[in-house]
This record gives sequence, structure tokens and C-alpha cells, in this order.
Amino acid sequence: MHAFWHLLALTAPLFLLVLVGYALSHWGRWPAEASDALTRFVFSVAIPAFLFRLMSDFSRLPPVDARLLLAYFGGCLVVFVLGRVIAATLFRLDGVSQSVFAVGGIFANNVLLGVPLAKVTLGDAAMPAVSLMLVFNSLLLWTLVTVSVEWARHRELSAQRLVRTTVSVITNPVVAGILLGTAFGFTGLVLPAMIDDTVHMLSQAAIPMSLVVLGMGLAEYGVRAGWRQSVAIAALKLAVMPFVVYLFARALSLPPLESVVVVVMASLPVGANVYLMAREFNAMEGAVASSLVLTTALAAVTTPLLLALLGVAPR
Repeated sequence: MHAFWHLLALTAPLFLLVLVGYALSHWGRWPAEASDALTRFVFSVAIPAFLFRLMSDFSRLPPVDARLLLAYFGGCLVVFVLGRVIAATLFRLDGVSQSVFAVGGIFANNVLLGVPLAKVTLGDAAMPAVSLMLVFNSLLLWTLVTVSVEWARHRELSAQRLVRTTVSVITNPVVAGILLGTAFGFTGLVLPAMIDDTVHMLSQAAIPMSLVVLGMGLAEYGVRAGWRQSVAIAALKLAVMPFVVYLFARALSLPPLESVVVVVMASLPVGANVYLMAREFNAMEGAVASSLVLTTALAAVTTPLLLALLGVAPR
């Protein structure tokens, strides 16, 4: 319990920054254009700069056990199937809505919240493992839900949509920052001091700004629509998903750091990409929006509790 309170105090500023962003948009009435501009800056500049600088030092970073991908995405597949079953039997949803419901239980906010949380609680040693997951996360999970929706609608797969998904992920600034930084790290070169200092200053803005824009984005969503489905999504995302990933990590005998990383990343709240999916497929928009707000609020307590249960020492 002592460790939990320490971790709660350690992570509280992260969620308070989310609250600051929420207050600016919801009560401060900052225009949506401001939120959009800041979000674009964070995704296109600050976080890619942070990840590029981190991965540019690749040769001196600790090695990563790539089996963590099997643990995390294997857990995603199991929970996705479970989510579809729950959506079909408990809520009587159609195939497209089942797919969106199920992906809400697995697609985490691993950029805006996951990167800052891992940095603060686990330190730089965890960032290569987090970066590896980020490279594959959007590609695999967007592909999964796309295949599921296409099959539900037409009982066939659209190669054109899969290609479009792949291209959009590869050209994503966050993924590009990781890949370019890793490639630079393999060269063994060192960034010139002037460039490194500039990138470092941009990197310092990444963590606080990402949390503020997350809060500003949450202010756009309601919390009442489809509340039964949103509660079910929250249970899948914050409880079932990390438990299943933990079982995979144990079964694979992952090293301690990788085990903690995959479980913590699995415990994060629903990502905003799920709402984009709901809008694209015209299904579950209200319930998904509610689940974004609900899981983010609950994660302020559940994530520190999980860290304490995993034996993570407060830094």
C-alpha cells in the first residue's frame, strides 16, 4: 500500500496536466482550432523529436526482448475476440459495431499518455521497448479492425483499404521518428551539439504538451451516450486486457522490464484512435467517446495500483 501511494503521487501530475487541458477547453472555452493546432504540433513535432533523440542513441540503449510483441499483441487478439463475443451476446450489436466495441478494449492511448507515463515511472530503460510497441501498434490494430469490419460488411477483404492503412501508419510522424532515430543510431554517429540541443528542447515539450492536448481532446466528448457499452469497454480495457497480457508475459517468461512494460501499456485508457475508427465506420460513436473520458479518469488510480502490484519501485 505504501508503494501505491508513492506511485499515485508520482503519476498524479500527469493526470493533473490532462485535467488542465480539459479545463482549458471545457471551462476556459479555448477554441477547437487551438486544440487542433497543439495536437498537430505534439504529434508531428514534439513526440517525434523526443523519440528520434532517444532512439538516435540506439547503440547505447539496453537490448529489447522482441517477444514482448507476442505477449502484447497476442493479448490484443484474445481480448478482441472476447470483446466481439460480449458485444454480440450481451448488447446484440451488429458485426461492425462488435468490431469497434472490441477494439475499444485493446487500443490504448500509448502515445499521448503511454510515453509520458513510461518515462516518469519506468525511466529511459523502458523507452526502447515502448518504441518497439509503438511501431507495430497502429499498423496491427488498425489492420485487425479493418479486416473485421470489412468481413462483417461484405464477407470479403479489401486489399485497397489494407494498403491505405499500411501507408498511413508508415508515414505517421511518430512511427517515422522512431524508425529514423533507430536508423541513425545504427550508424554510430553522434548528433552535432547545436542540433542535439534543439531536438532536446523540443523533446522537453513533448511530455507536458501531450498530456495537455489529451485533456483538450477529451473535452470534446460526452460522457452519457451509450454508458452501458462504455462501462463494458472500460472493464475490458483496464482490467481484462492487462490481465491477459500479464498471462502471456508469464507464459513467455519475458524479462522483468519487458513484462512490466507490456502490462502497463495494456492498462492504459482507450486511445483517441478508437473514436476515429468509430467515426470512420459510423458505429458506436457515443459509447466510444464516453469510454475515452471514463477510462482516462479511472486510469489515474488503476495504473498506479497496477504498477504497485507489479512491484515497480517509485523512482
